[in-house]
Amino acid sequence: MLGTSSDTEELIMAVVTFVSYDGAKHEAPLADGQSLMKIATNNAVPGIDGDCGGEAACGTCHVVVDPEWSERVGGSGPAEEEMLSMNPERQPTSRLSCQMDVSETWDGLTVKLPEFQM
Repeated sequence: MLGTSSDTEELIMAVVTFVSYDGAKHEAPLADGQSLMKIATNNAVPGIDGDCGGEAACGTCHVVVDPEWSERVGGSGPAEEEMLSMNPERQPTSRLSCQMDVSETWDGLTVKLPEFQM
């Protein structure tokens, strides 16, 4: 959540953690209304390419949502499902990050990145 800590008066930002296939963690600040893909590309998170610019047409922004978060972030729509169905690394909680419009209420979200993007 965006706010200040009463003890330190430091700005506290909502963050998402991207975990690379090799276990490396990359944190990025969340911004209401942006797609998770845009947040990743704006913060140079390796492994999220977004080749189609967020149109759910390429699969290069595939993430696997932590199961604890899957219900909160919601499921995929028809276009996203079609693209994910072609991905050999698809998991039950797979999503295209370009189709995930984030909210600062997602503070603490963790997503894993597959080794290969389509």
